[in-house]
Amino acid sequence: MKSYDVVVVGAGHAGCESAFSAARLGGEVLLLTMNLDSIAYLACNPSIGGTAKGHLVCEIDALGGLMGIIADKTAIQIRMLNSAKGAAVFSLRAQADKIKYHNTMKQTLENIENITIKQAEVTEIFTTSIHRGKQCYVAISRDNETTNYPKITGVKLSTGEIINCKSVVIATGTYLNSVILKGDRRENAGPAGFASSQHLAKSLTNLGIELRRFKTGTPPRVNSRTINFDKTIEQPGDDGIQTFSFVSKRPTKNKVLCHLTYTNHKTHEIIRNNVHLSPSYKDRSKDDPRGIGARYCPSIEDKIMRFPDRERHQLFLEPESLSTNEIYVQGLSTSLPPDIQQSIVHSIDGMENAQIMRDAYAIEYNCINSLQLTPSLEYKGCDGLFFAGQINGTSGYEEAAAQGLIAGINASLYSSNKDRFTLSRTNSYIGVLIDDLVTVGTEEPYRMFSSRAEHRLYLRQDNADTRLTPIGREIGLVDDNRWRIFNKKQRVLDNLRDSLTQRQKLEITQGKITKLDADINNTILTEIKYGGYLKREQSKIAEAKRCESTAIPQNIDYTQIKGLRKESQQKLAQIQPQNIGQAGRISGVTPADINVLLIYLKKNPV
Repeated sequence: MKSYDVVVVGAGHAGCESAFSAARLGGEVLLLTMNLDSIAYLACNPSIGGTAKGHLVCEIDALGGLMGIIADKTAIQIRMLNSAKGAAVFSLRAQADKIKYHNTMKQTLENIENITIKQAEVTEIFTTSIHRGKQCYVAISRDNETTNYPKITGVKLSTGEIINCKSVVIATGTYLNSVILKGDRRENAGPAGFASSQHLAKSLTNLGIELRRFKTGTPPRVNSRTINFDKTIEQPGDDGIQTFSFVSKRPTKNKVLCHLTYTNHKTHEIIRNNVHLSPSYKDRSKDDPRGIGARYCPSIEDKIMRFPDRERHQLFLEPESLSTNEIYVQGLSTSLPPDIQQSIVHSIDGMENAQIMRDAYAIEYNCINSLQLTPSLEYKGCDGLFFAGQINGTSGYEEAAAQGLIAGINASLYSSNKDRFTLSRTNSYIGVLIDDLVTVGTEEPYRMFSSRAEHRLYLRQDNADTRLTPIGREIGLVDDNRWRIFNKKQRVLDNLRDSLTQRQKLEITQGKITKLDADINNTILTEIKYGGYLKREQSKIAEAKRCESTAIPQNIDYTQIKGLRKESQQKLAQIQPQNIGQAGRISGVTPADINVLLIYLKKNPV
């Protein structure tokens, strides 16, 4: 039987990036999915990017990942959000052809030699912790420290087949014990009706992993032929703007229009009169806990009930693909019964006669407590077991793909007995995302926002390659072609910085010189306009790096450090921060506690 370096469980956006990055680093990878048709499936919104999410996609690309390349190849409309605001919050968002996106990603992964793709369900994780019913812990190395954690040995499939491997990445998305809800109807299924994973959760619980219950939802899809677009507002794309990938050769062509419409008094009345039929507003038993939904992506019934003073809410009509008439009604997520959904849709301007092709639904699923993970996305209780994506409590394709890239890198490094890799809050949104998850945790589906990044003026889309491509090259993800493109761009930037006259700089700020590539133009413009602020930002980054450079041993007994408050002792023991910077971000740990810890470390150097 063939053995693998890395087994990736799940082939959504996290799983695809995990498999790709692990394989690019030389590992033999097995990518397992319960349905090949669900690979990189855009189960909810047919879009990539958005506020802060666009930053993540550009960073994935800069490191050598796939999402940006596939998004550019399959985009049917692209826009730059927040373009009237400062450069720090510019965010790319593309409508992707969801059918083409799936097919392109699937074909890309199929043609990578050291990736094997198999349709199968994983039911159990095997580790060295159980051998003939007895505990059998093995001392191994974790970043040059000796530990007594169990380690991964393989996985078991629903067929009974056992796959031997060195590491596992769990990227099950919203499929773990998932239930679809439409009014009174409950169905054990995953997104878009794909089968749910009903057996793996028990194995994770047996490993000591804390499971939670989260919820997300999706709106109805309607037939474009039955919409009166004359009663809606056109939302065109932007021409000549930056692409997601720094290796894309030409700007994305806008092939479709999106449209804007609104809910109204009649819509709200229908919802208020029937809100008691929504599963979110019904009593639940203790054995059937209600999933916690995303605060920043509420259902339409939540919007109406939480904000009774709002007379209307925006709805965006977004084409799902060039090869279908399905329109995604962004903003109309609901779990109300299908007949009520029909009444709601027909109350909206332009959709009086709209035909629903797919009903909206809510989906509840299991995820883990992300505080149980290290910054490398490895489970603290088992070496070689990594988690990525919505299983970690996040929402969104982009957050999932970003985690998948890092988990795949580290699974491969672990399999090669190399130290794990992490990013910092000072160099990437990906670093912010992961640090938030493993240091602060989340009690609801986590969504990335630019406000979460302390250094967002520096962490922009246009300079993601400047920040991260050298790191990707050092790891081994960035190939020769990307490296040549990167170095050529850096030479252009350096020459511009040296040669631009004051008059040319003024013309750039006035928009009179825009013949440069969009990302280069944005970089130069930002450096000219915000030079003083960027210098100040660099000083703050330098200070943050000093804190990050003060390492904390992982074998500290915090209860023995005099002067630490009991709450801080408990929090520090739970999180096991890797450095002073991370320790200072733990909720409940005060500056006074950090001073105590610094004194202790000075007396007891690493």
